[in-house]
Amino acid sequence: MRDLTVLVSGCGAQFMPGLADCLKQNEERNIKIIGVDMGTDLTVLQIVDAFYQVPRATDPAYVDSLLEICKKEKVDVVMPFMSAELLPLIDRKTEFEMIGTKVSVSDRHSVEITNNKYNFYSFLKERGLPVPGFALVKRAEDLLPACKACGYPDNAVCVKATELSGSRGIRIIRPGVSRFDVLFGEKPNSFYTTMEELESTLKERDEMPEMMAMEYLPGMEGSVDLIAENGKILYMAYRESTVNLHSIPQAGELKKNVEAYEIAEKVIAALGLSGNADLDFKNDAAGHPVLMEINPRIAATMKIFKEGGLNLPYLRVKQLLGEELPEVEVKYGIKMRRKYLEMFTGE
Repeated sequence: MRDLTVLVSGCGAQFMPGLADCLKQNEERNIKIIGVDMGTDLTVLQIVDAFYQVPRATDPAYVDSLLEICKKEKVDVVMPFMSAELLPLIDRKTEFEMIGTKVSVSDRHSVEITNNKYNFYSFLKERGLPVPGFALVKRAEDLLPACKACGYPDNAVCVKATELSGSRGIRIIRPGVSRFDVLFGEKPNSFYTTMEELESTLKERDEMPEMMAMEYLPGMEGSVDLIAENGKILYMAYRESTVNLHSIPQAGELKKNVEAYEIAEKVIAALGLSGNADLDFKNDAAGHPVLMEINPRIAATMKIFKEGGLNLPYLRVKQLLGEELPEVEVKYGIKMRRKYLEMFTGE
């Protein structure tokens, strides 16, 4: 098979070593990786074959810079990893195709729905798909009534920003817990807070990002990671996350989760989604998986799926290029424990 060149955005992030392994260790061909990032972390040169510094994804010049790099490097596939860049890339996907570059994005309809958590929940509810209780919070005064609509103060509630990712804008309000208890009883990375503290924080500004309150689910977290084609799932597997830090799994295991798979099939069909997606679940008090949100792209913890035989990044490359896709039997029971490895660079 011919050699390929793949451009990866946000390459300075923690996911990059795992992604590079998925692309390089594909057992079929050589892949050259072009990394782009708004930062200048030179340790990434140990992972990618070439690196370019680019503007922030929200900068109007961002897509232009990617186009120029794709022309220069003769890029076959662009793999975006930031939610903020998906819609701008969709709008200009034709320009990439004119220079022979495929962009790993779905359609505007599915991305617009999934990029806003409140709109996504509304979409699911309208179609009779199961969702936890939820309510919109547009200003500080909306917080208490929205939380009451989701079971507060009898039960804990989760409050999250509708269009942020990476655990930004998320807090859990647990009734009966004081600020003193949070200070001395929770670790610094805890999401727990009090109603009074969150209300006070939101009132610090005249305007605030749109948020939503939702029923808090106490069970185990996990995700279904998949590849779809026009609403039909081609590959999928479930990863249970046993330890998490700032929304990034630190330990996990591949498990077969029929309930989560059934939900994923219905949701992907309703969206008509194509390409990679990561569906985040959390179990309710009875142990049943409830869909929390969906990211229409490859998730950071993709390496565990490759170890289980499901190389999602590389299979997506093959799908985009129209190559024959192999049958895959997932090896359940694979366990992952994240460790840290220092990387160094000179002047």
